[in-house]
Amino acid sequence: MPTHANADLDSLAGHIRACRLCLERPAGRALPHKPRPVLVPSTRARILIAGQAPGTKVHATGIPFNDASGDRLRDWLGVARDAFYDPGNFAIVPMGFCFPGQDARGADLPPRRECALEWRQRLMALMPQLELVLAIGLYAQAWHMGASRRRSLTETVEDWRTIFAASAAPKILPLPHPSWRNTGWMKRNPWFAAELLPFLRTQIAMRLG
Repeated sequence: MPTHANADLDSLAGHIRACRLCLERPAGRALPHKPRPVLVPSTRARILIAGQAPGTKVHATGIPFNDASGDRLRDWLGVARDAFYDPGNFAIVPMGFCFPGQDARGADLPPRRECALEWRQRLMALMPQLELVLAIGLYAQAWHMGASRRRSLTETVEDWRTIFAASAAPKILPLPHPSWRNTGWMKRNPWFAAELLPFLRTQIAMRLG
């Protein structure tokens, strides 16, 4: 991409990393820590990982998917850690940039709405080279798929063939979150490992080659 495109994206990413928009609103006081936006945009990557929001370990390190969920995601993709964090391979832009906290059960809260409303469209406009969006979880699927999302996450992911074929550039592939909490879901839906993951790895390898 031209140098000015890199500069524009770097500038926008800098504004996002300095963002404190949620603290300007009463609901922002619910954040358990000071904001620490985490994202890896790229003008070179052909693949976008559109996740949910950072968890506790990611908040502590500032590195996206630097946890057990990331280990599982890298296994799904068939890539090593070095390749995963190469911005020439992957852009990593979650729906919410800061750790939103946890509920009484210890599950992470939904991504803060302010992030996508304020920043996402501008980020996507500066990454026109993207060919494939991995829409991980309900919130990423809702934003990137709109009305084409099915009634539930399971129905959406189960219909991945139709969704992938029908999407224009970039192509969209819906995935569940790679959290350990979804281990039971994967056992109940063996087609995910048997059918979707081989296709996913092929698509990744094509775009990293």
